[in-house]
Amino acid sequence: MAHIIVVGNEKGGAGKSTVSMHVATALARMGHKVGTLDLDLRQKTLGRYIHNRRTFLKDEGLDLPTPDYEDLPEIDQSELKPGENAYDHRLSKAVAGLEPDQDFILIDCPGSHTRLSQVAHSLADTLITPLNDSFIDFDLLAHTDTNGEEITGPSVYSEMVWNARQLRAQAGLAPMDWVVVRNRTGAQAMINKEKMARVIEKLSKRIGFRTAPGFNERVIFRELFSRGLTLLDLRDIGVKGLNISNVAARQELRDLVKALNLPNVTVDF
Repeated sequence: MAHIIVVGNEKGGAGKSTVSMHVATALARMGHKVGTLDLDLRQKTLGRYIHNRRTFLKDEGLDLPTPDYEDLPEIDQSELKPGENAYDHRLSKAVAGLEPDQDFILIDCPGSHTRLSQVAHSLADTLITPLNDSFIDFDLLAHTDTNGEEITGPSVYSEMVWNARQLRAQAGLAPMDWVVVRNRTGAQAMINKEKMARVIEKLSKRIGFRTAPGFNERVIFRELFSRGLTLLDLRDIGVKGLNISNVAARQELRDLVKALNLPNVTVDF
């Protein structure tokens, strides 16, 4: 059985697709077979990323490890029974098609609540929720008082994850490992950063997730998108003498993959 990684939250701009592409490519470069699905059926940022990668490698005559990517298959409406949802069947069919040949299946969810995203969360062996270090983004997980110190209640997203966990338990599946990844934390020890650390620690114990370090804001991520490359590919395309920012970003990726603690994965980059 492939280990299913779902990258999701219900807010755009948190870095889901950047995390998805880098984690998927890192696993592929470590020798694992990785299949990917993009549930943002309009933008398909992850899908575009992998398309750009395949095109660039072909044009340059390069052969670098690349995750597989599949579009969701169409479903004949006549095959559905009364009350069945076509999106459920599209996702289950896509996962079933990838599973026999993959070690990991990574699913990138849209920054909004959709039926596809809801179902994907129930399939997650590992759920990665990227979060910008901001109380605007934290509101995705829980609501706080006006001082940003005390948690007053869960968010609709946290409740959705709770429901997904319940569905997994009812199906006899192993518990989901939920990892909240803190992106764009910045280097300065600001008051907001300290508050965020405290409230995230409180919430992690309350609703059951782990935290992991994510990516800081770096121009390199945007620059590599058009070629579908990641930080791990730079030396392979002839970039020598990585600058300090690139070295730091590579270390961030290494720390993230280690923190995910995925099965049979030894970080060696």
